[in-house]
Amino acid sequence: MLRDVQGTTALNLDAKGRLAIPAKYRDALEDGKVTITAHPHGCLLIYSTSDWVPIRDQIRGIPSLDLGTALWKRLFVGHAQDETLDNAGRVLIAPSQRQYAELEKQVWLVGQLTYFELWSDAGWQRQLQSMSGAVPPGFENLVL
Repeated sequence: MLRDVQGTTALNLDAKGRLAIPAKYRDALEDGKVTITAHPHGCLLIYSTSDWVPIRDQIRGIPSLDLGTALWKRLFVGHAQDETLDNAGRVLIAPSQRQYAELEKQVWLVGQLTYFELWSDAGWQRQLQSMSGAVPPGFENLVL
């Protein structure tokens, strides 16, 4: 299970579409099994498979006949891929996932405490630029 993963790391996908998970995060991935899926903001989410299973089970209980919930279910479950880190600590990002998130060579791995976001360079730069403006609900009392 991933716990307290944080930080942003610029990485490169290799020619086969594999991502080398930094050594500091590999130990947190217990058995080296991850589930990668799409996020509606245009990035990919990387969970340890043991963390993904309860989320998948929640999604399983959501009705599929409602058009709105069916779209979200298709996004999260339809894009989900189970992968295992190889001996070099690399994980394959499926071609369909790379296309969805517009991943090319340079990518950004962003720790989000219990999962990672994987962004294209252009997508991550857009995220950083969009942060100007009002503080969102829940952050207004944050003391730094």
